[in-house]
Amino acid sequence: MDVKNYYRCVMLFILTGLLACSNNVQVSGKVGLGTAINENQIRKWDIDVGPSGTGLPPGSGTVLIGEVVYQQQCANCHGDKGQGGLANRLVGGGGFNTQNPVKTVGSFWPYATTIFDYNKRAMPHHSPQSLSDDQVYAVTAYILFMNKIIDKDAVMNAKTLPLVRMPNRDGFVPVIR
Repeated sequence: MDVKNYYRCVMLFILTGLLACSNNVQVSGKVGLGTAINENQIRKWDIDVGPSGTGLPPGSGTVLIGEVVYQQQCANCHGDKGQGGLANRLVGGGGFNTQNPVKTVGSFWPYATTIFDYNKRAMPHHSPQSLSDDQVYAVTAYILFMNKIIDKDAVMNAKTLPLVRMPNRDGFVPVIR
């Protein structure tokens, strides 16, 4: 390419950029995307659970029931023992002061209530929010049991779940507001 064509290309590029950046198109009124939602639909997604257990619903679940629900709803993606598969590994991971730390629910997550919150909100992946509160408590109990954090006879509910001490609870800097 000769110098003359080079400068023409550069000028064309600059002019195109200036024109693109000076576009003053403004939309007034409705754009026509999406649909309006009602209060019941909003309430269905307003399910955040805090570390202290704030937001946990009534209900309870055991490790034994959780194992059954897990095998039916979770094992296809996370493996029959939480070892991972199509989706992330849930069990193990060990300490983080190793060459290759593995972040799992059991080794990384600081609060057991986060397991409930995430499972209630997003699992199973193919049908989020389809599990009952009792089933979510049970699956949470089973995941905690597989990570050797609670005993097999433990019952998880709004009172007991926030009391579970996760191995990495002190591994994060607290946010003070």
